Amino acid sequence: MAWSTREIAELAGTSLRAVRHYHEIGLLDEPERLPNGYKQYGVAHLVRLLRIKRLVDLGFSLPQIAEMGEADGHPEQALRTLDAELAATIERLRRIRAELALILSESAPTDLPPEFAQAATDSRLSGADRSFVAVMARLVGPRTLHAYNDLLRDPPPGPAGPEFDDLPADADEETRIALAERLAPYASELHEQRPELNDFADAPHTEDFIQRSIGQALRDLYNPAQLDVLRRVHDMMNAPPRPD
Repeated sequence: MAWSTREIAELAGTSLRAVRHYHEIGLLDEPERLPNGYKQYGVAHLVRLLRIKRLVDLGFSLPQIAEMGEADGHPEQALRTLDAELAATIERLRRIRAELALILSESAPTDLPPEFAQAATDSRLSGADRSFVAVMARLVGPRTLHAYNDLLRDPPPGPAGPEFDDLPADADEETRIALAERLAPYASELHEQRPELNDFADAPHTEDFIQRSIGQALRDLYNPAQLDVLRRVHDMMNAPPRPD
């Protein structure tokens, strides 16, 4: 009894194209041909094809199957490796589903890490502030991330947050100076209470890279008047104390 290519493909539950591809890449030996040129497959071909189909269905790639060779033994190590990979994939998908549940239930932003999403939603960040937090999340280490998350979850009342958010690019100097003077004491107190916000010791990048990236983010996200206010606040915070 011999089978044609179409028949053996049907018996194995695969396609003609797959059988021909397995021949091309050396996974399945070419059978003998009848005088009329048609291939005739035997039991050994069917068993080999069933094994390939079974391994593919389990999740092995064709190169992995090729590495196993044609022996019909039990590929225990390969199966254990695949099982570990699948376990990791299942865990990754579980985390993704949990994140999706949060995003769907809370309308949380998708541009922030999951641990920030709820806090950012609750704190009602402006678009620019949220983007800035997204950048910071990629720059700093776990300790600083935790501090930012705590700050978002329980922000102290600021003296002029909406005013800064709505500051027009052409705001006059008097307005900018007044706003900076109101913000500087708040910023100083915040950094005294939460020094870890500026602690880059466990960051995955150098401090120079972090500072340059922060500068770029600020320039991209805030208008000239807002940048001027931030610069003035920084200068006020770092100015030497006035003599009594």
